[in-house]
Amino acid sequence: MNTKKTFIFIAMATLIWVGAAHAGAPVITSHFAVSDLRAGDAWKVYLKATDPDGDMKYIVATVKQAGVGVSPVSLTRIREENRKELSGYVYLNTMAGSNYQSLTFFSLTLTIWVQDRAGNFSEPVELPLTFGNRIEAQATPPSGTYQEQDLGPVMIFLRTMSAQNEAVGLGILP
Repeated sequence: MNTKKTFIFIAMATLIWVGAAHAGAPVITSHFAVSDLRAGDAWKVYLKATDPDGDMKYIVATVKQAGVGVSPVSLTRIREENRKELSGYVYLNTMAGSNYQSLTFFSLTLTIWVQDRAGNFSEPVELPLTFGNRIEAQATPPSGTYQEQDLGPVMIFLRTMSAQNEAVGLGILP
């Protein structure tokens, strides 16, 4: 019986703590990104976010790739003028490697959060992407929904397996 009471107490305390941790946290109010892209193109991810305290600091991102795992965290600093509200896009460049076309038919999931100066995080947004052979232009969000403002790059190297099963890094840096 004591074990049951202890479990209930811990569960209630955890719920209260989690709720308190999100008080004043940033909120991603909307997002837009295409779900298929030609390998080598820059992937634009449109975001709108607000923070009641006006102290948003970073757009935090990770990439999960099947057979590769989860990337290290990317931190994109939020400019002073966007700390209360932001609208624009971050981008993931998939063209820096010489064999970026080997990403064709691979898929990944980009997870994005917004962090404020107090260390609070928004709820995560998960965006799937599959690389294909399509050549038409990347779709844009509905007109007037997002500002066409460059919020910065997602600094993550995409990886794929070469014919020799060696990991090959692709991304925005050489």
